[in-house]
Amino acid sequence: MESERRLELAQALLQEAVFASRAKQAAGASLMQGAGCGLGARAEVALELSPRAAEIARELWPRDLSPQELDRARTATAAWVEQQDALDRKRNHFLKDFRTRHGFDRNAYSPDQLAAFDQGLARINTEVAERLRAATQQLP
Repeated sequence: MESERRLELAQALLQEAVFASRAKQAAGASLMQGAGCGLGARAEVALELSPRAAEIARELWPRDLSPQELDRARTATAAWVEQQDALDRKRNHFLKDFRTRHGFDRNAYSPDQLAAFDQGLARINTEVAERLRAATQQLP
């Protein structure tokens, strides 16, 4: 399989795991009061494959994985969910801190404030992309 296609599939599979885990996390967070940044107290990891994730996995791994490969895939996926949770918290805290200092209305930001806002988000988004790419390398 072409390496760029494999990278796309691996990233999509990891993101599907994040979506499933977020749903599990949201269910728990909705029962909590004062959950902080909206993500709850900690990451929840859900490794059950959604129909879309199963479809991606079949294309990513056309043959059955060995028990060792399956364990490696589960470990790498769980690690990515934890990393993504931390990065989402980092983004949420950046937004909260920035908006506390400068307000919520982007239209009222000065050009320097708007540039700082965009650069801050871009820095976090670049980190997410780099870490996601690295996480795909941990998959069998």
